[in-house]
Amino acid sequence: MSLMGQMMHMPLMISSLLTHAARHNGDVEIVSKRVEGDMHRTNWTEVELRSRKLAQALDRLGLEAGDRVGTLAWNGYRHMEIYYAVSGSQRVCHTINPRLFPQQVAWIANDAQDKVIFVDLNIFPLVEKLAPSLPALQHVVLMCARENMPRECALPHLHCYEDLIAAEDGNYCWPSFDENTAASICYTSGTTGNPKGAVYSHRSTVLHAFAAALPDAMSLKATDTVLPVVPMFHVNAWGLPYTAAMVGCKLVFPGHHLDGASLYNLFEEEKVTMSAGVPTIWLGLLNHVKTNNLKFSTFKSTIIGGAACPPAMIRTFENDYNVEVIHAWGMTELSPLGTLGRLKSKHADWSTEDKQKLLEKQGKSVYGIDMRIVDAEGKVLPWDGKSAGDLEVRGHWVISGYFNIDKSPLHDGWFPTGDVATIDPDGYMQITDRSKDVIKSGGEWISSIDLENALMAHPAVQEAAAIACHHPKWDERPLMVVVKKPGAEVSKEELIAFYKGKIPNWQTPDDVVFVDEIPHTATGKIWKLQLREKFKDHKLPTA
Repeated sequence: MSLMGQMMHMPLMISSLLTHAARHNGDVEIVSKRVEGDMHRTNWTEVELRSRKLAQALDRLGLEAGDRVGTLAWNGYRHMEIYYAVSGSQRVCHTINPRLFPQQVAWIANDAQDKVIFVDLNIFPLVEKLAPSLPALQHVVLMCARENMPRECALPHLHCYEDLIAAEDGNYCWPSFDENTAASICYTSGTTGNPKGAVYSHRSTVLHAFAAALPDAMSLKATDTVLPVVPMFHVNAWGLPYTAAMVGCKLVFPGHHLDGASLYNLFEEEKVTMSAGVPTIWLGLLNHVKTNNLKFSTFKSTIIGGAACPPAMIRTFENDYNVEVIHAWGMTELSPLGTLGRLKSKHADWSTEDKQKLLEKQGKSVYGIDMRIVDAEGKVLPWDGKSAGDLEVRGHWVISGYFNIDKSPLHDGWFPTGDVATIDPDGYMQITDRSKDVIKSGGEWISSIDLENALMAHPAVQEAAAIACHHPKWDERPLMVVVKKPGAEVSKEELIAFYKGKIPNWQTPDDVVFVDEIPHTATGKIWKLQLREKFKDHKLPTA
């Protein structure tokens, strides 16, 4: 008979992160640029108290354990209070992306059966419009003070956030319950058909926070000042509101002000040391600092994920601004952390160029995530850095199923990510494409990411997207869709010639088209579907 350990069983509760932050780092600041236009300052002690008051308010509104509470809000202290109040009181926090089409927002809120929706002032018109089509919705809470409430409103159950909190005494003890209880739900847009809900547990969220804080992951410390550019409606801001509470660091929330100038000013004023976000946001920030000949005084590192980061961007950050880029990969179904680009001790003697080449990969998995690549028949492929296959993962914070969908997405106990990747002998994974974006030319695969990365290094190119175009002989050939930098002049012949020596000759794109802007999805990724639709009848000069 096996001998059991004699250790306390303390369920992993999201509320314990906030209690710890308030007790040990209570005076550490939480700074928010509010929708109202001003800067707001609070701290962990105050956030914890107000979260308890908000949990009391949810009791008063008649919400029961397991009820879904929606948010349509930007990054700010009130949004974080909702995270903790909702999950901590055994309800389910459901962050909704306000950038989605209104009918998608309605579909998601109805699928989740949200009983309450918390909404920021400048998103309120959307909720007013959609409320009649949300039968489960019982209450709407406007995230503002009494003086900002609308004078006239057709919604019968509209509440003022600050009034709800002011009415409570905060005499509330966080309950303890099964750590596998649902804590939050995020819908992924990276699937075909309607968005699908990933339901995270208290256990998975706390374990994810532990992993994110590790030195070879986000490497967060109490001395850091973190500005999450990634929205709190994108996989819970990649878990940063939880990890920040765990280590007790300062948080700076930018609200909806994500342009280069606003971000740069916040970075400087609040002495931000670390940030995280998708590549499109960093394009704007880098353009601003370059155009105005600026430098960063405290900004030291950033996590870039959500889409493959162009190597030219990594080099610009590191060589021109001394900011370390940690290239990361993950997805909604992974809460989202999967892999991060960090070096091993064996790489210490490598040349700068070889190190950079390695760090351009999506990196190695953190403890808690296991991965493999398989071929079309499901056969496991070797980690040789050459064999490309479908990437599959499993782990402590990977979904086992989708909300309201009976059919399991798992393949042999592994989650198929939809990404095509290679893994080298040291475990460094590199995404070569999304399985639906890969260009199949004459039976050979061409990586759209390789084509985009190569062209992004051209000084005249602001943004580039590679899509497949029909070809009578080769089935598909690459077409590059390019946005030029302001004031830059370049011909398509020059750009095609720019590929020479950077990729195998046969992979060179057949054509380049210039556009004013490239469409992006609500999560900031290049919208390939729309581009393929727009250029489906494009005649390649080689056809």
